[in-house]
Amino acid sequence: MEYSYIYVFVLSFVSLFIMRKVAKKVGLVDKPNARKHHQGVIPLVGGISVFIAFAIATLLFLPVNLTLLLYLGCGLILLVVGVIDDYFDISFKIRLIVQAGIALAIISIGGHSLDNLGYLMGSETLQLSPFIGGIITVMAFIGAINAFNMVDGIDGLLGGLASVTFSAMGYVFYLNGNTELALFCGLLVAAMVPYIMLNLGLPFGRRFKVFMGDAGSVFIGFTVVWLLVRGTQEADIVAFKPVTALWLIAIPLMDMATIMIRRIRKGQSPFKPDREHLHHICQRMGLSSRLTLFVICLLAINCAAIGIWSEMVGINESTMFIAFLVMFGCYFLVINYIWRITAVVKRLFGIPTIHEA
Repeated sequence: MEYSYIYVFVLSFVSLFIMRKVAKKVGLVDKPNARKHHQGVIPLVGGISVFIAFAIATLLFLPVNLTLLLYLGCGLILLVVGVIDDYFDISFKIRLIVQAGIALAIISIGGHSLDNLGYLMGSETLQLSPFIGGIITVMAFIGAINAFNMVDGIDGLLGGLASVTFSAMGYVFYLNGNTELALFCGLLVAAMVPYIMLNLGLPFGRRFKVFMGDAGSVFIGFTVVWLLVRGTQEADIVAFKPVTALWLIAIPLMDMATIMIRRIRKGQSPFKPDREHLHHICQRMGLSSRLTLFVICLLAINCAAIGIWSEMVGINESTMFIAFLVMFGCYFLVINYIWRITAVVKRLFGIPTIHEA
């Protein structure tokens, strides 16, 4: 099994170096603007390279069946649309239509959908009708895809948060004896490590820096929700409760929900880009990019650990759900009143207050 991880790691590295040269020739690069403060043009090939390496590895080291081929086919479609979006900046409405279509294909062809939400309300399983389950599944796919797309704002953050989520799921799959999906998660993390290294400027410096691009963030979000649906709904797989899934993707999910609620309250489109995400706020508070990355990933690790621990010791699902809602409520309030809270703390400790817009 170890050689499979080494194989996909090396393949991902090679793919990155090849694709970054291609990207520069065809103009698939990210340029600085009002929202993007990086220096120089950066190839948007992280997602393409990760997908190529991961797809080849899964076909080599995992059983090839309809489920895997459906997943790879849908992932490829999302990747291609993401590349087009990176190149031409297409409308979010077109992206949403494609994402909804992919979700419907997963439901109708693969039979992967949310049939129940577990014991969220007490002693009775919250069963969903095929129609309601289908709607919620489509919303879950669109939500997860855009949640991971939105967190891709500083170096290493998307790769770091995705690695936390996939590692956590892989661990739970392994504990439940599903070595196939555990290997699936492990291969994907191994494929992302070279991207994370180059994205952070390691070990070759900024000269070889690459970005994930919308193609990669969309593919990662799709993979996350695909695994969560399979891990919570399929009788021969079920590795964790539906409510545990919320804890495994807590930070991207809460960040997306908070931002969209704030935008709607301001009368803006929930998909309007801005600089109000958690990582932006951390940096405006004075944290460096690396420290922001560390803090947010540490929060994600803690949330995933709580979810896994609750799963293992058998904490009541309704209790886990209420705890998650309380955590989200606290997160929402803190983010919305962060500058007032900061001002109060500074006054208490005698630190000069700097006005934040």
